[in-house]
Amino acid sequence: MDIDSILLDAEERMEKALTAQDRDFAKLRTGRATTALVDSIKADYYGTPTPISQMASVAVPDSRTVTIQPWDKGGIAAVEKAILKSDLGLTPVNDGKIIRISVPPLTEERRKELVKVARKYTEDAKVAVRNVRRDANDALKKLEKDKTISEDEQKKATEDVQKLTDRFVAETDKKCTIKEKEIMEI
Repeated sequence: MDIDSILLDAEERMEKALTAQDRDFAKLRTGRATTALVDSIKADYYGTPTPISQMASVAVPDSRTVTIQPWDKGGIAAVEKAILKSDLGLTPVNDGKIIRISVPPLTEERRKELVKVARKYTEDAKVAVRNVRRDANDALKKLEKDKTISEDEQKKATEDVQKLTDRFVAETDKKCTIKEKEIMEI
């Protein structure tokens, strides 16, 4: 392994931490309806836990409603039960063909809780980025110890890793600020 491949690997892994943060943020319920609300819910479909998106078409007809139309009419009850069991706190309305979920506006208290959750997700992403930095720095120290690179090269590469870390930590903060604004928006 050389310095470039260590830096490239570190950057890719830091990107993955940001992607994980985005995935976590998509699950956070803001006042707006989105198909991501039901992405992580699995319904018991003929004895197999199946993601709702794989057994129904999920749509957002307006900013406060999510509609779910199972392709197999026999799956309606399973989807409805899965939504009720989920931790979304939403009540589905079933008309026999389509399940409608109305997303009520969030209370001030709930908004503040969601902001705390968003900050926790951001902190998790930062920890992941810092772990990548530690791994990269360890790999660089090993190269120097093995006399593959000089001490000066190792110091410069460590500075590059730190710049990369700073950039990704700033990016996680930026995403958190945007998500907080979205959550607090009425």
